[in-house]
Amino acid sequence: MRLIAIVVTAAGLGLAGFGAFKTSEYIAVTKAREQAALRRIVPTVEVFVAKKPLPFGHVLKPEDVVAVAWPKSAVPDAAFQDPAVLFPADARGNRTVIRQMEKFEPLLASKVTAPGEDAGLKLPMGMRAFSFKVDSSSIAGLLRAGDRVDVYWTGSSAGLGPDPASGEITKLIESSVDVVAVDSSTNADSVGAARTITVAATPQQVARLAQAHATGRLAMSLVGIGDTSSVEVVDVDKRRLLGIEMEQAAPVETAKVCSIKTRKGADVVEIPIPCTN
Repeated sequence: MRLIAIVVTAAGLGLAGFGAFKTSEYIAVTKAREQAALRRIVPTVEVFVAKKPLPFGHVLKPEDVVAVAWPKSAVPDAAFQDPAVLFPADARGNRTVIRQMEKFEPLLASKVTAPGEDAGLKLPMGMRAFSFKVDSSSIAGLLRAGDRVDVYWTGSSAGLGPDPASGEITKLIESSVDVVAVDSSTNADSVGAARTITVAATPQQVARLAQAHATGRLAMSLVGIGDTSSVEVVDVDKRRLLGIEMEQAAPVETAKVCSIKTRKGADVVEIPIPCTN
């Protein structure tokens, strides 16, 4: 009996020790996880975001937005954090959405108008908006507001140069022109087969584009994002396209004329004679 008691006591002590070890191990792992979770916690501030998708032209109302916790170190520039700034009490009207926003996207000053301001097209100082029709089957199907394009003119040069029979030429007339609207949309996220594009241009560029549109056909090429390379003069006609060289007319040799001079009284007379060499 005494041996059995000793064995049971030893087994109990062993199980108790193992249980204490596993308990301390669990506590250590849990504490490490808690410390890791605390390290992941970052300071936050409240930022207003859209509660639902907001399309271009939508009149912004308090029920369209909600304040959420946002990492303080990652708050976008010009984000709204104060409801008194987003919806001023003394405003004469509401803000209007000028850039489409998705659900839970932060509201930025660049995506809404000032309170009571019209949501019309915004252009830099000195620039003008010019619209022209494009072929919907061309690169226009990939255009969106905010892109840049090179504009080419194709038309006849007959009567404009020494050769009255000159054919059609294609010429780059404007480079890296900003697209501000596609059809009637200024939404940078919409892509479709455009029929009309609107570009921002100086008055001089508008005159060139208007003349080109009236006298020929316009085509565009899309400029890559971040492309700041300069474009050389582009001027192509059928001959250059096909690599045909202009034939130079052979010089016509004029007949050599020989003469002798003789004096008749007070006058000197030049008499033509056959050339001997």
